[in-house]
Amino acid sequence: MPLFVLIGHDGPDGAARRDRHRADHVAYIEALDRAGRVRLAGPIRNDAGDASTGAVIVFEADSLDDARRVVDADPYVAGGVFHSITVAPFQHVFPKQR
Repeated sequence: MPLFVLIGHDGPDGAARRDRHRADHVAYIEALDRAGRVRLAGPIRNDAGDASTGAVIVFEADSLDDARRVVDADPYVAGGVFHSITVAPFQHVFPKQR
């Protein structure tokens, strides 16, 4: 299955929105992970490393349209946490598959 990447950057009120939607977002990503569709996921941190300012998720989807549906259903996206969202095909190069 093809890989796609979501890169989301928080809006000005992202921290407050993130707090409100965190449990649902984590449950959503956990469900994708249990289905074997998540390759890598985690928050982007600020320079001090003490707060999240966005997220990167590399995941499997059938097509770019399917990837956009997966992203649109994420509670962080639906809840307006991100002011900037990129969804694009992703090519895994490293680490090498062993």
